[in-house]
Amino acid sequence: MKVKDFLKQVRHDDIVAAIRKAELSTSGEIRVFISHKKVDDAVAAGQEAFLRMGMSKTRHRNGVLIYVAPKAHKFAVIGDQAVHEKCGDVFWQALAAEMSGHFKKSDFTEGILHGVRKAGELLAAHFPRHRGDTHELPGQLEQD
Repeated sequence: MKVKDFLKQVRHDDIVAAIRKAELSTSGEIRVFISHKKVDDAVAAGQEAFLRMGMSKTRHRNGVLIYVAPKAHKFAVIGDQAVHEKCGDVFWQALAAEMSGHFKKSDFTEGILHGVRKAGELLAAHFPRHRGDTHELPGQLEQD
C-alpha cells in the first residue's frame, strides 16, 4: 500500500488523543511511527526507530513504540527493557495478533488505537503515574 493512501485512511487526531489519554494514567511513553520505507523486518526496523527516537533514554525505560510500515504490509510493537520485563513475549504476540485482525480488514486506525489502548493499560498497571511525573517524549504520530 502506498504510504499516502495509508495516511489518508488513518485518523491522526484520534490516535494522538488516544496516546494522550493513555499517558494520563502512566509514567510510560507511547509513540506511533509510520515508515515510508519498505522494510524486510519490521521488528528490527522498529527497534532501530525506537533507539533513533530516543525512546530508550526515558528515566524508567518504559516506552512503547507502535511501528507501521504500510509499503511492506508489516508492523511491530516495541517495548523498552522495563516494559518487556513486566509482560514478556506473550503479551506482545497477543497484541500483534489483535492488531493484525484490524489491519487485515483495512481498519488501520482501529488497529493502532487498539495497540495504544492495550499498551496504555499495561503501562498503567506496572508504571502508574505519580505526582510530579512529566512526559519525556512527545505523544504523537510520527513518520519518516
